[in-house]
Amino acid sequence: MLDRDLALLAVPLVGGLDETGSRWEPYRLLDPAGEPVRPAAEFFVDLQACGRSQATVRSYAMDLLRWFRFCWATGTPWDRATRAEARDFCRWMLIAGKPDRPHWRAPGQVQVAKSSGVAYAPSVRAHCETVLRSFYDYHLDAGSGPVINPFPLDRSRRSARANAHHNPMEQFRKERAGLYRPRVPSRVPRSVPDEEFNGIFARLPSHRDRAMVAFYVSTGARASELLSVTQGGADPGRQLITVTRKGSGELQELPASTDAFVWLRLYQVEMEGLIPKGRRQPLWWTLRRPVRPLTYHAVHRMFERAGQAAGSSATLHALRHTAAYRMAEDPQLPLTDVQLVLGHAQLTTTQIYLTPRKEEVIRRLLGHHAEQARQAARRATPPPAPGYRPEILQVLFGTAGS
Repeated sequence: MLDRDLALLAVPLVGGLDETGSRWEPYRLLDPAGEPVRPAAEFFVDLQACGRSQATVRSYAMDLLRWFRFCWATGTPWDRATRAEARDFCRWMLIAGKPDRPHWRAPGQVQVAKSSGVAYAPSVRAHCETVLRSFYDYHLDAGSGPVINPFPLDRSRRSARANAHHNPMEQFRKERAGLYRPRVPSRVPRSVPDEEFNGIFARLPSHRDRAMVAFYVSTGARASELLSVTQGGADPGRQLITVTRKGSGELQELPASTDAFVWLRLYQVEMEGLIPKGRRQPLWWTLRRPVRPLTYHAVHRMFERAGQAAGSSATLHALRHTAAYRMAEDPQLPLTDVQLVLGHAQLTTTQIYLTPRKEEVIRRLLGHHAEQARQAARRATPPPAPGYRPEILQVLFGTAGS
């Protein structure tokens, strides 16, 4: 519709995503009446059959919830959506931006979304476009959706064969881009400088937190992967921990530093008799009673508090980048070993950490500018004539001590 005024459009935060706790249907997308959205449920079943993890299903469900809320606000049935609705949805994410959500402590507030004006990140918009194109492709093949995908491929590329003129000496490029897919800027991973890391580590309040941060920064494991370690998966004798990889779900042993196992032992002694024992029991537990297995959000909040106390804005995931940079900068460690430890499928992903750190580049460039200034000063001051002592000239012309 060309007469739709997106500036006046209000998208209420209706519906929701229900975590069922069932392995057969881990997440359920609900409409404003609290009823399951059947097209989304069928799509989730197909994702499970393709081997996608529960985290992937949840990620896809959040994008679908954002799209269905837009359709409910505009009065557009999901199976009647056209390219115009897809175009307006992408414009709405870019211009209206994230909604101002009510505080989680006040669930009774009227959830009327006011536009914050802060656009969704390009990576979020690109992921949402990919998810919705896959969603409509599934229903197009099943015959339960519109006959034309409202999120098509790029006009200039959809009719040609992908990588038609590919050079076998180069990497394959992603030529099948969506029509409304934004350009995602390539970002250099942010690591935590050593001084900043030491400041955060000094403000960690418990042995458990110190052990976890030491494991994160020495193994390069993701936050969820370290939380998957069981009590039988920690082997101090060989300095190994066994994690469950996020993507493949495979078990992998990762070497860790000696300090990490020292802090781990102190944490275990501190929690002696408070946590259940067993090789299959989780390794990480809450410190508050009654003890419960530690969750990702609790660990994220723990590191966030320590960072705020140290005046740092570093995130928990930055510890993985820090470990990757430290390993990649070691000339005795092959890059293929770093790839295996980080769990990257492609070596090109690991090569990102060969990019110089921003802090190091700034430090070297400032040193370069200072050296240039010193050389210019030396060139501007002519040497004294033969027979004159420099110290006498300094006293005479008032340049001593300058």
